[in-house]
This record gives sequence, C-alpha cells and structure tokens, in this order.
Amino acid sequence: MGVARGFGVDIGGSGIKGCEVDLEVGALAGERLRIPTPSPSSPEAVAEVVAEIVDRFGWTGPLGVTLPAVVKRGVARSAANIDKAWIGTDAAALFAKRLGRPESDVVVLNDADAAGIAEISYGRTDDREGVVVLLTFGTGIGSALFLDGELVPNTEFGHLEIDGHDAETRAAASVKEEKDLSWEDWARRVSRYINGLEDLIWPDLIIAGGGVSKKADKWLPLLDVRTKVVAAQLRNDAGIVGAAVAARQVTGA
Repeated sequence: MGVARGFGVDIGGSGIKGCEVDLEVGALAGERLRIPTPSPSSPEAVAEVVAEIVDRFGWTGPLGVTLPAVVKRGVARSAANIDKAWIGTDAAALFAKRLGRPESDVVVLNDADAAGIAEISYGRTDDREGVVVLLTFGTGIGSALFLDGELVPNTEFGHLEIDGHDAETRAAASVKEEKDLSWEDWARRVSRYINGLEDLIWPDLIIAGGGVSKKADKWLPLLDVRTKVVAAQLRNDAGIVGAAVAARQVTGA
C-alpha cells in the first residue's frame, strides 16, 4: 500500500504556506513552500497564491485551507490580520473555482482549529482526554477547544476581556516583542489571561502553540496557573498538517 498523503495550505497575515502531508505520521512530506501574503490580502489575490502553491506541487486531490477567521460551512464570518473583504466570502467556493475543483474537494477551516486538529491527531495521547485547549500565541491569540478529542469549532478565546482589555492586546507574543517585555513580565500577562480562561471553562490541559512555543522552556515554567500547560509538538507545521487532516476527515479521501 502507498503512503497516505494529503495537502494543506495555511494562510497567515504575513505568509501563505503549503505542502504535501504524510498522514500516517503527521509530518510534511517534503519542503514546504511559503509565499508572502499579498497586500491587500483580498480574497481574489489570496486565491491566486493558493493556486500557485497547489500547482507548484502538482497536487490534484482534495485539500484543506486555513483562514485566520471564523469559518462556518466554508464561509468566512470574520477576518483577523487579513482584508476585511473576506467577511461573508464563500471561501470554499472561491478556492474551488480558482483551482478548477468541485467544492466537495476543498475544506476551509479556522487556522487555530487546524493547528489543534494536528496536535490532537499526532501529539501526546493525553491530548485527547477531557477538555483540552490549544492556544496559539502570535500576532494575536488563536484558540481551539476539544472535548474528548472532538473539536468545538470557531472559539475566539483570544478575545476574552481580561481586566478591561481584549486579552490578545495584552498577552499575544507580538506584544512581548513590541513592548520588549522580559519573559517574566510577559509570563505574568499570559498567566492572568489563562486564569480568566480557567475560571470560564476549567480545562484539563492547555497546549501552547505558535512560534513562541519553540522557546517554551523560557516561559512555561514561569506561568502561575492551575492547569497543566505543555508546548505544542508540531509548532509552525501544525496548520498545514491540520488542514490536510481535516480534508481527509470531511472528504473521506
């Protein structure tokens, strides 16, 4: 039997990344291709980049695409760090038309949900028990919520109001860079944010993702929270891998 393969494209505010995925082990099946996100990041301009990436790999099967947005039945209902013209856009139909595929071959989902799917599918076995939250710390804070391994889609926990502030404006990784905060100062902000989340949903496990997870040893030990917090294992490849997994789950391919 051949190796099970999928394809994922991860759309971000600064870059659009794609690659074939080895679905047996949850890893990229080669070198990913990254193209800067066009400016403005209109739906049509982004669709062109997605098509370029898919064509460069010669991929002809079903595929998953992530958006930094709430996605309901393929339609973007919000827009974070991409053009506001995405709001109300049928993203699945747009990508399918540009790629010349049936809509049933294109699955579009929230980027943090995709990262969470990758971690739940290929991470630690205890990731699949109870209430588990993946938090991606980057330009903002993305979230993915799971109950016994099943995704509850489109949570927006990065926008919880903490001490009168939108949480991600205080505790995102970008805030640490912009304000040149020490790990200790930033960890205090992250702790305050997680405390607020804990009081609402009482998670059993929190998975910390995003680029800053590569330096987890510098800040996870500094957190003052009651929930076990672990670093994401797939890191920056999680969105691509999760998109490919979602496409397999939905299309049955």
